[in-house]
Amino acid sequence: MIINDAVFGELEYDYIWFKDTSIEFCEKEFEISLSVSGEKDGGFLEKQYIAYQSFIKKWEQIQQDILQPLLDYYEQKRHELGYDVTFNENYPLIETIDQLLERISIVGISVLYTKSLEGRYIGLSFDCTWDEENGLGLLLINEEIARVGFQDVAM
Repeated sequence: MIINDAVFGELEYDYIWFKDTSIEFCEKEFEISLSVSGEKDGGFLEKQYIAYQSFIKKWEQIQQDILQPLLDYYEQKRHELGYDVTFNENYPLIETIDQLLERISIVGISVLYTKSLEGRYIGLSFDCTWDEENGLGLLLINEEIARVGFQDVAM
């Protein structure tokens, strides 16, 4: 089923509403999947519209705000795995945001269905060179970072 939503545009349903689109992330264009949790009939919550519109409005600032926490997460994960003392080619030393940006690419934005929760929930999914299976995910609540982890935190 396909709908044309006034805010999200044309969406297709396959257990979740989605569309392929593009977005600029740190001055590079990426092809991503925009997914919107909702009812099969295309019913979305008003707060999902507000969450998405607020996210888009603040996207330029959000990009800058998430980079250091993503780098911090990588450094923490690398340390937890012991790769800060033992070499592993999948977990090289990454010390700068520029080095991080060479190893990640945004692949998805999720507008989450949070009927019983307060706030505006958006998930960001990234592919990363160090963990191709689990990727990298970030959950935003009210455009603030709530959680960084594997891609599943963004869904």
